[in-house]
Amino acid sequence: MERPESLEKMKQLCRRIQDAFRELQEDLTPYKTERFYRLAPMRLYSLSKTHFVLVFVVFFFCFGVSTLIGVSGPKIISENYYNGLSLSINGSKSGPFDLRSPPLSTYNQQLWLTCIIQLDHSIADLSWEELGMNVELQGVMQDASVMRISNNIHNKNRSLRCAAHQQACEEIIVLHLGYLNYTQYKISVSFRNLQDDLKDKIKNVTFVFKMYNATFSQVEIWFRFVFVVMTFIVTCVFAHSLRKFSMRDWGIEQKWMSILLPLLLLYNDPFFPLSFLVNSWFPGTLDAFFQALFLCALLLFWLCVYHGIRVQGDRRFLTFYLPKLLIVGLLWLSAVTLGIWQTVNELQDPTYQYKVDIQNFQGMKVFFLLLVAVYVLYLVFLVLCACSELKNAPYTDLRLKFLTALTLLVLVISVVILYLRFGSKALQDNFVSELSTHYQNSAEFLSFYGLLNFYLYTLAFVYSPSRSALYDSQLKDNPAFSMLNDSDDEVIYGSDYEEMPLQNGRAIKASAKYQDESESD
Repeated sequence: MERPESLEKMKQLCRRIQDAFRELQEDLTPYKTERFYRLAPMRLYSLSKTHFVLVFVVFFFCFGVSTLIGVSGPKIISENYYNGLSLSINGSKSGPFDLRSPPLSTYNQQLWLTCIIQLDHSIADLSWEELGMNVELQGVMQDASVMRISNNIHNKNRSLRCAAHQQACEEIIVLHLGYLNYTQYKISVSFRNLQDDLKDKIKNVTFVFKMYNATFSQVEIWFRFVFVVMTFIVTCVFAHSLRKFSMRDWGIEQKWMSILLPLLLLYNDPFFPLSFLVNSWFPGTLDAFFQALFLCALLLFWLCVYHGIRVQGDRRFLTFYLPKLLIVGLLWLSAVTLGIWQTVNELQDPTYQYKVDIQNFQGMKVFFLLLVAVYVLYLVFLVLCACSELKNAPYTDLRLKFLTALTLLVLVISVVILYLRFGSKALQDNFVSELSTHYQNSAEFLSFYGLLNFYLYTLAFVYSPSRSALYDSQLKDNPAFSMLNDSDDEVIYGSDYEEMPLQNGRAIKASAKYQDESESD
């Protein structure tokens, strides 16, 4: 009787060794597919409905606090108005108008000069496409010496458009300085080719100097610093939570979060204080580059996740990543090209405006809008396909529903903020400054920055493994098997384990082995 029992034990030992060797060989074999049971656990799986409500409540609370702080913050743009007719010789309506900017510091960051022409009430709709301007720019040093910034007087043609029965015509951008190299500027502006009938209808000419409010610049430094520190902490905590899992076992969301969090750190720009220490165009251009890089990476994240969560098979570069990189890469290239083009030309000519001085600007604008339309259609297609195919898949549909709900919420808030920012006519003359300065108050600035930061923080929280998450080397976090041992009260989402998808029969083997071990015990 002892011999058959010992033989049976030997057979069981051989089977266990054979199963262990087979599993080890499968783990060490390179693979391209992301099997669902191999994914590292997410906190998303263990959250109850009450926890999900708390996650959204905390998100709204943090966003609301940042918005309320912005409401009580200072105004972003400071404006100084000058009556042009009182500055011209003998009150001439064609100039020259000798202007002197207010005293400036590095906290004012940028400078705009705009012109508003007021006409009589009794005119009809008028549109003069050619309004010539001669602009001469000089910089005043701290010792009161005057330096001529450019050797030539800039000759530009601008469009003057006036609506019927309105006193003021559309605001004309005279010049824009991306950084301030002098404590004050002297500007001489004169109109050329001004027709007599138009000159008689001009009632007044108003010039406006616009620059950043120095108090807002200080607020911006502190809040950017706070977001940089918070993002660094969240990035370290998220990386620390995944330290015990192999990188190839991370889910697609976890892999993308490991990319987006460092890019969010650059989006908050830890080098932003250099703008106040160095009189150069480089810090501002670097900030715009980081913003475009993060926003395009976020767009690419949405495409890859909604496609990758549905396609668990082979994700080849040519078929999976290349189309998405092509669409988002062209969007990033268009934004960066316009920003660099504007910066380079402004260094030589502060009166340069690509909206007017580039003949092919309308073509570039149409191309950019077409890319945006293609991206939106592609994203909607991926979302609909994912929702239709994964609506009954346990755990996977939970990932899909949470990401869709939070992203849709963020997009709705972003559209509201963008409408508040660009609902009125633009004050700036280049793409980079429009994105970063056209805020009516500090609330819009802090709400937009806080929205993106808290959105990434929330995703990092739900996608990170919990402290109690264990990585079973045999089961590889197979939800199908883990739910076998859960009671009905512990099963929060999904259906019973009989309806769970079993891949490659691994869960069945694990269940059988679990039963054998329990019987032997």
